[in-house]
Amino acid sequence: MPHKPRTKSNELIILELLNKRKTLTNKEKQHLFNLKKGYDGELIFDTLTEKLQCECLILNDLLLKVNNTTFQIDSLLIAPVKIYFYEVKNYEGDYIYESDKLFKKPRIEVINPLHQLSRSESLLRQLLLSLGFNPPIDASVVFINPTFTLYQAPLDKPFIFPTQINQHMEDLNVTPSKLNDNHKKLAEKLLSLNLDDSPFSQITAYQYDELRKGITCLSCNSFSVTVANSKCVCLECGNVELVTNAVLRAIKEFKILFPDKKITTTVIYDWCRVVGSKKTLRRILVNNFKVVGAKQWTYYE
Repeated sequence: MPHKPRTKSNELIILELLNKRKTLTNKEKQHLFNLKKGYDGELIFDTLTEKLQCECLILNDLLLKVNNTTFQIDSLLIAPVKIYFYEVKNYEGDYIYESDKLFKKPRIEVINPLHQLSRSESLLRQLLLSLGFNPPIDASVVFINPTFTLYQAPLDKPFIFPTQINQHMEDLNVTPSKLNDNHKKLAEKLLSLNLDDSPFSQITAYQYDELRKGITCLSCNSFSVTVANSKCVCLECGNVELVTNAVLRAIKEFKILFPDKKITTTVIYDWCRVVGSKKTLRRILVNNFKVVGAKQWTYYE
């Protein structure tokens, strides 16, 4: 079990919600695709690190700051002898390494992940020293996608290719010695320093009025949902969900998209649309949220 499990970034969650309720620009769609692809690759890597039998502490998806500079770590593995730091890339297809640059065939240059790795490793080292720790750091770029091929790959670069990942995990498993209290203190300190909000977010501003209203199907994301008795029924795939559960899910989405807006019966009535009874919505709100205020000034939190 990871010491810090991986979760979707707030940016990815918001973009997925916006993609259901408005037409994204081509740039936004590409950014959503890249975020989703990267997250999927990291999840695949997690399935491997979670099977490790050696003593280690796994911290996923860290966002840290040192000297007013923020940096991200996809996966950090605190082992008895050293710290392993992984930058996970879910690239697929054929790539070429040439003059310290990376190209997707035939000749599309992409950011060399080694540059990002080097920057983050340096900042991590500075942070650890400031905390009174100075362990050896083994930093690597992991290419997780089995279809990835890198032509002219240099032998002296810290790359772990798809065909090398299993062997790398086996090597970790035979690493001797045990964790001590200092390892655990370091893990807890890093967790306490982890930031919630990323400064790298690229979400374009959006407004309530431009988003499509309604409850989407839990199964297929369709807006073709109708209410029958106490259930929401999808006319596209036939999925059935209790109205209460569907409304609570819609409210959760609303809170993510508009964290500063007050939740009122009228607002949620407009947001859900398919639930025709404000009385039903008020009951759900009263039963699941704290009531603040009274009469026309009532809201829920």
